[in-house]
Amino acid sequence: MTDNAIRSILIVGGGTAGWMTANLLATRLRRLPVQITLVESPDIRTVGVGEATVPAIRDYFRAIGVNEFDVMRATHGTVKLGIEFRDWSRPGTNFFHPFGRYGVDAFSVPFHQFWLKRRIAGDDTPLSAYCLATEAAMRNLVVLPPEQPANDLGVFDWAIHFDAGLFARFLSQRAREELGVAHVEGTIAGVHRGGDDGRIASVTLTGGDTLEADLFIDCSGFRSLLLGQALEVPYDDWTHLLPCDRAVAVPCTHGDALTPYTRSTALSAGWQWRIPLQHRVGNGYVYSSRHISDDEATATLLSRLEGEQLAEPNMLRFRTGHRTRVWEKNCVAIGLAAGFLEPLESTSITLIQSGVERLLAHFPDRDFEPSLADEFNRITSLEYARIRDFLLLHYWGNRRHGEPMWDACRALELPETLASRVRAFAGGGKLPRYEWDSFQPPSWLSMYAGLDILPPRHDPLADQLSAEELGASFAKMREAIGRATALGIPHDEFIAEHCAMQTDIARSAQPAPVSII
Repeated sequence: MTDNAIRSILIVGGGTAGWMTANLLATRLRRLPVQITLVESPDIRTVGVGEATVPAIRDYFRAIGVNEFDVMRATHGTVKLGIEFRDWSRPGTNFFHPFGRYGVDAFSVPFHQFWLKRRIAGDDTPLSAYCLATEAAMRNLVVLPPEQPANDLGVFDWAIHFDAGLFARFLSQRAREELGVAHVEGTIAGVHRGGDDGRIASVTLTGGDTLEADLFIDCSGFRSLLLGQALEVPYDDWTHLLPCDRAVAVPCTHGDALTPYTRSTALSAGWQWRIPLQHRVGNGYVYSSRHISDDEATATLLSRLEGEQLAEPNMLRFRTGHRTRVWEKNCVAIGLAAGFLEPLESTSITLIQSGVERLLAHFPDRDFEPSLADEFNRITSLEYARIRDFLLLHYWGNRRHGEPMWDACRALELPETLASRVRAFAGGGKLPRYEWDSFQPPSWLSMYAGLDILPPRHDPLADQLSAEELGASFAKMREAIGRATALGIPHDEFIAEHCAMQTDIARSAQPAPVSII
C-alpha cells in the first residue's frame, strides 16, 4: 500500500446496513492492512430493514462466502419467487410480479408481442400462464431454476424472506469472529470535523472515548448522523410522488399457507404487506397519513391478521427520497442514512448492497479524489430515480376510483423519465432499458399487464408467425410449464428438507422490530 492509502474505516451504526457493509468490506479488503471498526449503540433501536429481498441478495451471499440455505436456517428464512399484488388494479383483482421471464422469444421479437397479437385476436389467456415462477408460486410450490435452462421458460430466479434481526445477528457474528471487524458499543455524542476541507476527523462517545478513521460509513438510519447532520447534506424529498409516509407493523402466527412469495394488498390509504417466515408472519400497513390516522391504520391492520398477534404494533414515520449527495468528503452513507424508498418492491437491502459494491468500485485513497465521489453520486441518484419510477407506476396505474389517495395518484404528473416509458409501452409495447435500471423489462411487463396498461396493437414483426403457428407454439409452452410445475415441491416440505430453522436461535428470537421490506 502507498503512504496515502486508506488504513481505517469506521462504520457508524449496526443493524442490517452496518453489518452487511462490514461483511462485504472486510471480505473484499482482507488482503489489505485496513482496520474496519463498527460502532453501535445498545440504547438506540434499529429499524429491521429488509425482511423481503430480491434475487441479488444471493449474489451478496456468494460475495461474502456464505450459503443461502445456511442463512435461511439461521434467520427462519423462506423462499420468495416474486410478489402477489391484490386489489391494486381494482378491488377483486390480482396479479403476480415474478423473478422470471415470460414465454420464448422468436425471430428477435419479444414474446409479449406475440402474446399481444393473440390477445387482440381474442385469446384471453393471461400473461402469467407463460411464466414458470408464477405458476409454481400460485400453487405454493418451489421450483428452482436450472443451471443451464433449455430455453427462456427456464430463465427465472428466486430470493428469500428472513427475520431482519436474526440476519443482522448472523452477519455480526461472522464479521467479528471470522473477518476481524472490531465492534464497539457506545452512543455517539459528537462528530468532529477537522482541517480546511471540513472532513470528518473523529466521533466521540458518551463515555468520552474518541474514534478516528480515514473513511467514515454512515449507517445510522433515518438520523443520518454523519451525512445529514454533521455534513449537512440536503434531502431530496419525493413525498409528492410517492404518497405513503408511515407504516405500522405487527407479527402474528401462521393462519394461512406458507407461501413462497410476498403479498401486497392495496387498502384505502396504502397497502398491506404479508411476509411468511418459518416462525411467524410479518404484517404491515404502509399508508398516507393525509388519508388515514395512525389509530385507524393500526386498527385496520390488526383486524386483518391471519393469526394470533405476537407483539405490540410498531410505528414508523419516513420520507421517501435520498440525500442529494450520498458521498460527501470522506463520508459515504449506506442504507436509510442515504435515503429511503417505498418498500413496495423489497429494494431496501438491494440499495445497501449496491451502495457498498459501488464504494468498492470507486474506492478512494486519503486524497479522496472528487471525481470518484462525483461518479458515485451520479450513479446513486440514477439508481434511486429508476426505482422511484417503477414504484410510482404501481400507484399511478391503479383503477381504484372513488378513494381520495388513489384518485390523487392517478392524477399525478409523472416525471418524464417514467412518462416516456409509459408512452413507449402503451403505444407499441416497447420496453426501453435505461442506465442503472434495477428492474428489467419482464418486471415492467408484469406491472403493465397487471394494471391493464396495454397497447392496442402489436409489433408488425410478430406477423412472421401465423395465428395457427402461434396457437401451437403457445400450447407447447403451457404444456412445458405444466410439466415443470408438476415437479415442484410444496414450500413447507422444501423448507423442512433444506433449511429448517435452528432450534437454538428459534428459542432465543425476540419479536422483530419495525421492518421495512
